[in-house]
Amino acid sequence: MQSHIRKQLLDAFANAGDDFISGQSIAEITGSSRTAVWKHIEALRKDGYTVEAIRRKGYRITGFPGKMSADSIRMALNGTTFGEHIYYFDSVDSTQKIANELASNGATEGTIVVADQQTGGRGRLARKWFSPENTGVWMSLIIKPNIPIYQAPQLTLLTAVAAAKAIEEQISIAPYIKWPNDLLLNNKKITGILTEMQAEADSIHSIIIGIGINVNQKQTDFPEELQEIASSLQIETGQIFAREAIISSFLRHFENLYMVYQKEGFAVVKELWESYAISVGRTITATTINEKIVGVALGITDQGVLLIKDEQGQIHNIYSADIEI
Repeated sequence: MQSHIRKQLLDAFANAGDDFISGQSIAEITGSSRTAVWKHIEALRKDGYTVEAIRRKGYRITGFPGKMSADSIRMALNGTTFGEHIYYFDSVDSTQKIANELASNGATEGTIVVADQQTGGRGRLARKWFSPENTGVWMSLIIKPNIPIYQAPQLTLLTAVAAAKAIEEQISIAPYIKWPNDLLLNNKKITGILTEMQAEADSIHSIIIGIGINVNQKQTDFPEELQEIASSLQIETGQIFAREAIISSFLRHFENLYMVYQKEGFAVVKELWESYAISVGRTITATTINEKIVGVALGITDQGVLLIKDEQGQIHNIYSADIEI
């Protein structure tokens, strides 16, 4: 089946939800004959989709291939313009590298790069990010905000809020955000975010947001050195989750917040971020390149800078640091 026809057909089924789509409607959507409609349906079945067919009602998809793919992600998307362009890979070095290349070559805003496995996944400060196959969401998103360069860090915090909302939607438990961009459940890391920028001296071309969410790992799936500090949604709930649903939820929450942010500024995002923050109001230790600061986290500024008040009453602006709680 041609890729554009496959996309049109899957988009139509996704928009229909549990409703049937008539053969005539499919023919009109795909620009095909009624005979070709049957061939398109059989091609979906061959690829692992369960397609129910009822005379005088039409068709609907009731089951999906067990393996994640661009098509399965597209089917899960619901009401977002982000994700219209999906680049999916079974295994890559890093989705960030591919997304950076795509952005350099003019990829549109909302393009996503998703991999089942990363062999060279990375987080902040060039740290490795463990990204095994069949377990997590390893994704990069390209956006092109019309904002000054100094405001770019705000989008890392916006991403953290969108990820927190998506996870809370799936498991009915609110994760905590540890400044600036780690998400925790039971004090163990389940999500990391890496934001990179393509810009000139006074303007942003693209921002590439990498996000890794530990979804279906068991504790023994993690290397021994990570087992005490990392967790997954499955470990915390005992349930297995559809990664496509998490991608869809994240994109929906991100897009909604992003639209509000561009119209109204950072204030709404700041309030939401602080509501999820584990550190606000608690004594924390911030280790920067030059010093170690112990004090109470007061919150963040409009630029996303963390404020810490030490025992002497001095307030420190923290731009980059490792945080211990």
